[in-house]
Amino acid sequence: MPTRNARTAWNGTLEQGSGQVELSSSKVGTYDVSFPKRAADDAGGTTSPEELIAAAHSACYAMQLSAFVAEAGGTPQGLEVSAAVTLGPDPSDGGFRLTGIALTVRGEVDGLDEAAFVQAAEKAKAGCPVSKALTGVEITLDASLDS
Repeated sequence: MPTRNARTAWNGTLEQGSGQVELSSSKVGTYDVSFPKRAADDAGGTTSPEELIAAAHSACYAMQLSAFVAEAGGTPQGLEVSAAVTLGPDPSDGGFRLTGIALTVRGEVDGLDEAAFVQAAEKAKAGCPVSKALTGVEITLDASLDS
């Protein structure tokens, strides 16, 4: 299996510094990062490790769910997946930690009822490689078929 790479160039201190993260393997972009904007409600045009984790998790989960839907006898016509990754204080060690990830999926699936879809969605939550990598973070799931 391939290895994918990203690179970050950072200048300055945590509070005064900034950097750029480059998606090196795909070469699809270079994005600004800064801690003040990472910790603010408005990202102000910069990305953050949390947003990048959310992107990775939603993409990985969608792929895994499509496999489990097919395994259960369904045909995924469309899956809309979002991941919300929350950063908060770490009461045990100080600093910060990821305090939760909320996955939301709405599916248009032929051949499965709501219960079978939700079962596949739960299986994907546990089986997606990014979920496995993030076992120290509580991951919640809201899954349903579009009506």
